[in-house]
Amino acid sequence: MDFVQIREKDLPDRQVFEMTRKIVRLAANRNCFVLVNGRADIALAAGAHGVHLPSRGMSPSDLAWLPQGFLVGVSVHSLAEARLAEKHGADYVLMGPIFPTPSKLLFGPPLGLDYLSRACLSVSIPVLALGGIHARQIPLVLSAGASGIAGISLFQKDLLCSSKPRRELARILREIPSKRNPQSRIQNPEVRKKRAVLRDSGF
Repeated sequence: MDFVQIREKDLPDRQVFEMTRKIVRLAANRNCFVLVNGRADIALAAGAHGVHLPSRGMSPSDLAWLPQGFLVGVSVHSLAEARLAEKHGADYVLMGPIFPTPSKLLFGPPLGLDYLSRACLSVSIPVLALGGIHARQIPLVLSAGASGIAGISLFQKDLLCSSKPRRELARILREIPSKRNPQSRIQNPEVRKKRAVLRDSGF
């Protein structure tokens, strides 16, 4: 598991900060990045590795003051949004929904695997896939070009409904091939160079 995204919109700032700090400590030495949804200030103060921006939130170029190496991801729902996020210095995009899911109905019909594949070919930064993804669909999503998958129900409902959640989690993770896209760890030097240029330009 490469990322844990903290997405607690209803908690007070202090609780989000304390939670983030605890999770950062738990993730230490586990090769896992911790990101905070929409709050670069809390992420930075708590020692997290980055921030994840909603599609209608701030632009990555608004966060040029962040230290080098601090990850900035963006949720996107179209090719145009993915290209714009890359242009403004995002380290990766999270695209969805790929499959039908009740939590993403307000974003319209699912994009599908063909659209995901086009998006992956349209940008040079990693594209992570989200929305209605279950364990059996992970190989299909990765074959479409995604650098990885993100999930809510995948890890909540699928695991909580299992009588042996640890075994189920291990089964899910086995669905992810060991030889993934080399960009899946979000370490593309071209992206780093682009973000440095954005900072130097004053964006």
